[in-house]
Amino acid sequence: MNGRQIIMIAALSGALAVGIGAFGAHALQETLVNNGRSATFETAVKYHFYHTLSLAFMGLILMVKPNWKSLTFSIWSMILGIIIFPGSLYILSLTGITWWGAITPLGGVFFILGWLGLFYSALRNDQIVVD
Repeated sequence: MNGRQIIMIAALSGALAVGIGAFGAHALQETLVNNGRSATFETAVKYHFYHTLSLAFMGLILMVKPNWKSLTFSIWSMILGIIIFPGSLYILSLTGITWWGAITPLGGVFFILGWLGLFYSALRNDQIVVD
């Protein structure tokens, strides 16, 4: 994937995060409050946004420095983390099926790997500025 494609994925993920967050705050508010899962839902939206922004940042890096091929690992880790971490919390919040909470840490591991991969890419590639 190139930087443009990563930014496009991040843009769609960001739009999805806004939509899900707004839907939860308005249409699902009563359901989330009644089942005691408002905080869980909010955590999912926050992590969805944070890691969507990191994905966009990585896309920008690739647009400026397309030779940062080692960033691919980070990008895929963030995408998987976004799907698994907030995704499992969204499902848990809406269904009350608690075993979804057991899947959430796997998404967290992907987030950690994504951040460590970004560190490795920066370490390996000593210049961020445009040549």
